Amino acid sequence: MQQTITLRTTKRREVLDITRQVATVVAASKAREGVCTVFARHATAALIINENADPGFRADILSLLDKLIPEGVWEHDKVDDNGAAHLGATLLGPVQIVPVKDGRLLLGTWQGIALVELDGPRQREIVVDVRGS
Repeated sequence: MQQTITLRTTKRREVLDITRQVATVVAASKAREGVCTVFARHATAALIINENADPGFRADILSLLDKLIPEGVWEHDKVDDNGAAHLGATLLGPVQIVPVKDGRLLLGTWQGIALVELDGPRQREIVVDVRGS
């Protein structure tokens, strides 16, 4: 089963928890065991799996990217002034894969799936593909 989650980001850069939306697709797939692939269809957004309980972690991700990838110093900025967004998305990546067991995402206790918006606000499409039996 494959479904696209469409969401609207509200800030230039933000981290949005999408775990519930992805879990809903997994439940609708009726797959008991298999794999869930989550893919961001964008070059300036990424997906991560990490801490989901402490909102401070989301701020830390953005702070880390600020330190690693400063704005306004990249060759790509000459094209559309978002070189840092493209580089951040490249480092973090557009895809995450999660096992499915007993019809649920097999995430760890504190893990969640998040979209990292790096060039918003924008409408974003996340493709969720569930394979299994």
